[in-house]
Amino acid sequence: MGHPPAALLLEAADDVLTYMQFPAEHWRNIHSTNPLERLNREIARRVDVVGIFPNPQAALRLIGAILQEQQDEWLVERRYFSMKSMEKLYEGEKLAETTLELTNG
Repeated sequence: MGHPPAALLLEAADDVLTYMQFPAEHWRNIHSTNPLERLNREIARRVDVVGIFPNPQAALRLIGAILQEQQDEWLVERRYFSMKSMEKLYEGEKLAETTLELTNG
C-alpha cells in the first residue's frame, strides 16, 4: 500500500510551496493555471480551423508559430508581473549571492 496522505504532503511540501520563495505579489500568478489553459484553448482553436495536417511536422510548425506569437504578445502587450515586482526578484537574488560569498569566503 502507498504512503499515508500526511506523509505524501510532507514529502511534497518543498515542491508545492516553492512559489512562496518569490515576492508575495507573484504568488497568485505563479500557482494559477489560467494562462496555460488559455494557451491550450488557443492552440486547440487554431488546430480545429486547419482540420487535417499533411504530416506531424506541419502540426508542429503551426503550434510553434502559435507559441511564438503568444511569447511576442506577452513581451509587448501584457505584463504578467510588474517591473517593480520583478526588481524584488533580482534584489533577492543579489542578497543570496552576497550571503553565499560571505559564508564561503
